Amino acid sequence: MLECPRCKSTHIRKNGHRGDKQNNRCVDCGRQFIEQPKSHRGYSDDVRNLCLKMYVNGMGFRGIARVTDIHHTTIINWVKQVGGQLPDAHVPQEIPGVGELDEIQTFVGSKKTSSGFGPQWITSNQDF
Repeated sequence: MLECPRCKSTHIRKNGHRGDKQNNRCVDCGRQFIEQPKSHRGYSDDVRNLCLKMYVNGMGFRGIARVTDIHHTTIINWVKQVGGQLPDAHVPQEIPGVGELDEIQTFVGSKKTSSGFGPQWITSNQDF
């Protein structure tokens, strides 16, 4: 016999469908409920840890999503949750006096035209 999860009454009426499950309503307290709701929602800790390891090892969010069939927004939210648990970065008391710079030198050759594509067109000051 079906009973209300709130008041344990057995005076229950059918109240439409929710998805593919029968929705019920308690006549005494008015609570709506489904007889057998899904017991487990979400992903296991093993799948979550695997996705986080992939991210830490340099794989992108969409790449992880393609491999695991988990939406990339879900993976981003997991990374944010773990990132919020990390301590703040160490801020040094003194600014170092010596710095290091890398230099990139490139050569740009001359262009065939001074602007646009193909030969330049010369126009007069006439109104068209």
